[in-house]
Amino acid sequence: MGENLGQGFARPPAEAVASVVGELAARFGNRLVTSQAVREQHANIVTGATNQPPDAVVFVQSTEEVADVVKLCAAWRVPVIPYGAGTSLEGHVNAPFGGVSIDLSAMNAVLAVHAEDLDCVVQPGVTRKQLNEHLRDSGLFFPIDPGADASLGGMASTRASGTNAVRYGTMRDNVLGLTVVTPAGEIVKTASRARKSSAGYDLTRLYIGAEGTLGVITELTLKLAGIPEAISAGVCPFPTVRAACDATIATIQTGLPVARIELLDAAQVRAVNAYSKLTLPETPLLFVEFHGTQAGVREQAERFGDIAAECDGGPFEWATKAEDRTRLWQARHDAYWAAIGLMPGKKGLSTDVCVPISRLADCVEETARDIEASGLIAPIVGHVGDGNFHTLPLFDPDDAEEVARVGAYVGRLVERAIAMEGTCTGEHGVGQGKAKYLPREFPPASIQLMRALKRSVDPLGIMNPGKIV
Repeated sequence: MGENLGQGFARPPAEAVASVVGELAARFGNRLVTSQAVREQHANIVTGATNQPPDAVVFVQSTEEVADVVKLCAAWRVPVIPYGAGTSLEGHVNAPFGGVSIDLSAMNAVLAVHAEDLDCVVQPGVTRKQLNEHLRDSGLFFPIDPGADASLGGMASTRASGTNAVRYGTMRDNVLGLTVVTPAGEIVKTASRARKSSAGYDLTRLYIGAEGTLGVITELTLKLAGIPEAISAGVCPFPTVRAACDATIATIQTGLPVARIELLDAAQVRAVNAYSKLTLPETPLLFVEFHGTQAGVREQAERFGDIAAECDGGPFEWATKAEDRTRLWQARHDAYWAAIGLMPGKKGLSTDVCVPISRLADCVEETARDIEASGLIAPIVGHVGDGNFHTLPLFDPDDAEEVARVGAYVGRLVERAIAMEGTCTGEHGVGQGKAKYLPREFPPASIQLMRALKRSVDPLGIMNPGKIV
C-alpha cells in the first residue's frame, strides 16, 4: 500500500489518492480544493512544527457529507484529518501521510438552546466567541476559554480548558453528548441530554481528547452556566514566581472560589506591556477573577489580598468595570503574540505541563532556573489554579544548535513534570509533538490498551494517523 512511515500506517499510493480526489471533486465541486496555499493553511501553521499539508481539503456542510467523505476515504484507505479553526499547538492538523482534510468551519450553527436545562446543541465549527455572542441575551454563557477563538469541535477533540477551568472545569466536564462519524462512515450518538446516566460505556469521554483519531465530531451538546451577578478581576505582583505559586496554592487549599488565577513571569509581563500598551509592574504577577454576588466577590477579593500579603505579594488592585476586565484578559489572551514580539523574526514553541497543585511552586521555580541556565528566552504563563502552566521558548528554526537546545529544554520540562506525578500536557494535547513522551507518563500496558482501542475503532488506521499512539 505504499511507503511505510511508521505507527502501523502506510502512505496510500498516488492512484488511490487521485481516485478519492476525483470522486470528491465530482461530488463537492468547488468545495474540494487542492491548491498549495489552501492545503498548507490546513496543516500546522501556529508553532515551529513542520508544515505537512494534506492532498486535498473538502469543505463540508452536514454530518451526512462528513459520513460520505469518510466512507470514500475508507474504501481507498486514504487518511482523514478533521480540521476546525487550526489553533491547535502540537501538530494535530498535520497530514504526515497525506490524505483529505475535512474542514468543518461551515458547520457553524447553534442548533438549539435549552435555557431551562442549562445546555445547548451546536455544530463543531461554532467558535466559543460565536456561541457566547449567541447566548448573550439569555443570561447564560459557555465558560471554557482557551484564549484563542477555537472551534468547539476542536476544543472537545483536544480536551481543551483555559483560564476558567479552576472553577468551571475543562471540556471533559462540560460536554454532555456528541454526534460522531466513525472511521467506517457510520453516524453515532454518544449520549442523551440527561445530566447523568449509568447506561453503557461512556462513549462521550472516549472521543473527548481523542484528537480526531477515532472519528469526526459533527455535533456537541454542551453544559451552560449562568452569567454571574458580579465579576471582580485584578492584578497582584509578587517578588518571585515561588511566592506567586505559594499564594495560588493557599488560595485553592483554603477553598476560596476563584474563577481564574493566571501566572505571568517577569519576562511575560514585559512582553505584555510592550504588546498591549500596559504599564504593569514587571515582576511575577497573578491575574485573578472572582464570580458571584456583589458582596461575595468583594469578600473574596479582600480575602485573596490577605493571602497575597502573607506570601509577600501585593498590593492586590481589583476592579469591577467590564472595560477594565476586558482589557486585562485580552492582554492575557494575547500572551503568545506578545512573547513572540520579544524577539522578532524568531519562532516560538508553545508547550505546557500540569502537576499536582502542591508541586506547582517547585515545578515553576525549577523551570525558571532551567530557562536561565539554558540561556533561552522562554516566558512562563499559566492556569496555575489547576497546576497547569505554559512556556514559550523562542528560537531560530535555521539555527540547529538553538533548535537542539530548545528541544532538550522541553524534554527536561516534561521529565520534571512527570517526576512530580504530573502530565506532559495539561491542555494542548498530544498530537505529534508530545507523542514520544506518552511512554514516559504511562506504563506499557496503558499504551498497549490505547493502541488496542485505536485498532478496534479504526482498524484501517485512516483517522488522523501519526497522532497520539
